[in-house]
Amino acid sequence: MNIGINKDQSSLNRLCHSVFPSTPSFRRQKNVLRKQKNWEKTLAAKKGRRKEEKQRKKLRQAEESGSAPDSPRHSKRVVKAITRERLLGAADGGPRLCVDLSMTGCMSHKELSRLAGQIRRLYGSNRRAARPFHLYLAELRADSQLYRECVRKNAGFENYVMDVTERSCLQLFPRESVVYLTPDSEDVLEHVDPEKVYILGGLVDESVQKKLTYQKARQSQLSTARLPIDEYMVKKDNDKNFHSKILAINQVFDILLRFRETGSWSAALQAGVPPGKGYVVAPELRAPCPLQEDGAGQGPASRA
Repeated sequence: MNIGINKDQSSLNRLCHSVFPSTPSFRRQKNVLRKQKNWEKTLAAKKGRRKEEKQRKKLRQAEESGSAPDSPRHSKRVVKAITRERLLGAADGGPRLCVDLSMTGCMSHKELSRLAGQIRRLYGSNRRAARPFHLYLAELRADSQLYRECVRKNAGFENYVMDVTERSCLQLFPRESVVYLTPDSEDVLEHVDPEKVYILGGLVDESVQKKLTYQKARQSQLSTARLPIDEYMVKKDNDKNFHSKILAINQVFDILLRFRETGSWSAALQAGVPPGKGYVVAPELRAPCPLQEDGAGQGPASRA
């Protein structure tokens, strides 16, 4: 008799467990469902952010090209061909810009890597420009550490539309046509002369040795000039009381490009000098100007 009662009780227990799950199992199921819902929310948020970023990128590209955001767009192959033709056309006329890489021997691997990144951003700005410069990289040897870093950090570096040479600036250009841009010059750059060659010192110097590019230019008896930061900008108070006019080569180049487009130093400096440098355009000289894009000119500055 007891055996029958036990069997009935066991059957009843199994039935109850099948209908009403035990507490630990039920909690685990709830946790799984909750995690799944959270994951779905996170995924939806990421998709939304990607969509917004694509729209912002589309608007930026439309603004740079001067076309409407919804206008018909060329294929990537056509855009690439148009860009290449525009860059090749810059070699036939217009201003030239050369990055002097003769001082890389005193730079660390980290500094060389940062310089390679600046060269990538400089070339990217020139590709997007409506009125590009013709670019030169002077004294860059194919067996150098910097060259290897450029290849590593710059996709398609060997196919860049620029002149890469082991020759020096003075071997490439007549001395009288050269203007070495350095923040330590006493002369102010007032305009961009299409007959001149502008030299930027390719030097990322985390130890901040002063006047290196200026001294090199003077030793080579080259004309020098500086951006008109003192003439158009004023110091802005900040928590660190930090103010610097030392810019990376790609930041200097972006300012030159913007000046060629607008003819306004206030607009060019307002867009090109990062806020972290502690300078702003003087209120009476401020001009409407698009916000600087994220990531432009990151990393320590060169002595350009």
